[in-house]
This record gives sequence, C-alpha cells and structure tokens, in this order.
Amino acid sequence: MKPTVLIAAVLMAAMPVFAQPQAWAWDDGTVPYVQTPMEIVERMLRMAEVGRDDYVIDLGSGDGRIIIEAAKRGARGLGVDLDPNLVKHATENAKKAGVEDRVQFLTKDIFETDLSGATVVAFYLLPDFNAKLLPRLLKLKPGTRIVSHDGGIGDWPPDERLEMRAPEKPVGVGGVSRVELWIVPADAKGAWTSELPMHGGHWRFSIKQKYQELDIDVAAQGRDLLVRNSRLRGEEIKVIVTGIVNGRAWHHYFVGTLKDDRITGEVTVSDGNNKRSFPWTANRTR
Repeated sequence: MKPTVLIAAVLMAAMPVFAQPQAWAWDDGTVPYVQTPMEIVERMLRMAEVGRDDYVIDLGSGDGRIIIEAAKRGARGLGVDLDPNLVKHATENAKKAGVEDRVQFLTKDIFETDLSGATVVAFYLLPDFNAKLLPRLLKLKPGTRIVSHDGGIGDWPPDERLEMRAPEKPVGVGGVSRVELWIVPADAKGAWTSELPMHGGHWRFSIKQKYQELDIDVAAQGRDLLVRNSRLRGEEIKVIVTGIVNGRAWHHYFVGTLKDDRITGEVTVSDGNNKRSFPWTANRTR
C-alpha cells in the first residue's frame, strides 16, 4: 500500500478505468496511493511466513489491509502513512475485523519510522523510495524478512521472487504483480578457522560477501578444496565442498548458524559408500 496525500486519492478516484496514476513522487515526499489487491496481500504474507511470533511493519499502510491480514494470522503490527484520513480509515477497518488490540496505525513519515523491532517489513512503494531504505533495512536483525509488491531494493537481489496475475490490479499492463522477499543476512565475511579432529584436522574458510551472496575458499590439510555451492539465509549458512581429505575424495555438507564471530552446526561427509556427521564450529579470526 503506497502512502499519499488527500489530493492524490481525489485525482485517482476521478480517473477513467483505463488511465494509470503518475509513476513519480510528489514534492512532499509521498507517492500516489494505490491499493494492493487482496490476493497479492495474501501472497506477500505467505512468502514472508508471517505467524504468531511476528511483528509486522507496513510502510505506507493505506487502508491497513496488510497489517490487518497479518493480525488475523496472530501477528502484531504497525502501519504508517502520511495521510491521516487513511490512518483513521485503517484503524476503523481493524476494529471491524476484530484485531484492533494487535495493531496500530500512525500518521508518520516512513523514513522516520523505527524499524528495529520488526521481524517483517512490508511495502508497496516506488523503487527510488525502496533504494533509500536499503541502508536501514540492512541494519535490521539478521533473519528479518522484507517483502515488497512491485519494487526492488536498489541492487540487493531478492531471495525469492514471484510473478502472478491480479486481474483487479488498477495499474500496469495485464494485471501482473511481482512479489519479492529479502532476508537480512548475517555478516559472514572474513577468515574463519575450524577444527575437525576426526576429519582433516584444521580447516580454513575465507569468505567474501555482497548482501547474501558468498564467495568462499576452503582449505584443509594444506589442500584447496572445491566449493560447489553455498547459501546464506539470515543466520543460516550452508556450504557444499568436495575434495581429498585423509587421502580420499569426500563430499562435505556444512550447515550452521552464524552469530557474531561464531558458526555452530554440523558437517555431513560422504564418500559414496560411507556417511558420517560431525559437530562443526568455526570461529572468525579477522
């Protein structure tokens, strides 16, 4: 849901059905108000896996539908919008839905909204606004989910992306909507060491990072090993490594949780005939 001023809503209401709203921001820092179709709201909440333990913040909450639907799933929520009439309307809608005790709507600038308590952040804004939010979003707690309707976040690639048709969508061509999900990544970059006494002894991991994308070098017993794949999703890191350890070729599947300067998890190793798992702990050295 996009934030607005009253004149934007009046102008859009007067538009013929085939017209499209302006795709530019107003001088006062708002953008035209366009409703997110309910089936897109549902898909956004599903993609972000919103549940009872979540606190959802919707930037540009309009009539409150995202926050209200999140509350129906047991979540708590905050919606902010610059238009006090929409804030009043959203509050009334929450009361009608019976979720007013779990939600709050405020007349507030999205760039002045404290996001630190959110587990999920949702918005339907212009791409330029999303890009301005990028530095603040990356500072959120690793694992925080961010879900957007029809708008990327600068050069940050999404973790998940879905396109679907929404016939009732009032803007765009063909009623196609794009829903994207980002998960704030932990800081994984740097040099890491690990001790696996039963499998190779001393291991070294060198990680370069851009957003959730990793470039990893791995070595054990003085030998560089091949990193076939890796993934960082919030605090969860997975690395697949193949190579010679203890004189034999092994496939290694490292899975761990990254907190501060420590990774804790396990590694499963297999040579095609034998399969074993070991505890895995890695510590950042710099």
